[in-house]
Amino acid sequence: MNALRNKVQLIGNLGQDPEIIALESGSKLAKFSIATTESYKNASGEKVEDTQWHNIVAWGKTAEIVENYLTKGKQVAIEGKLTHRSYETSAGEKRYITEVRCNELLMLGK
Repeated sequence: MNALRNKVQLIGNLGQDPEIIALESGSKLAKFSIATTESYKNASGEKVEDTQWHNIVAWGKTAEIVENYLTKGKQVAIEGKLTHRSYETSAGEKRYITEVRCNELLMLGK
């Protein structure tokens, strides 16, 4: 059950082309966001669509696959874990971000 403690699975579409960062070590980092959309009927019977955006990061070989094959609009299935971090802006403000660290990636669609 330890593998289930922090596990995220998402299917969505890329909102923009991935950002690829080449690290000094020779490894790569890919950052991108995907949108997941859920539809349901509200109390008055109208169809409502709710879209959520998720920040994704991928490292190493997975980042290379992202770089070579993923572009804006592509549909993917992501499996990973939820991570939280903070950083400071150039103006000295502290910001917090939640990301999914991608362990597995499956390209869907055409």
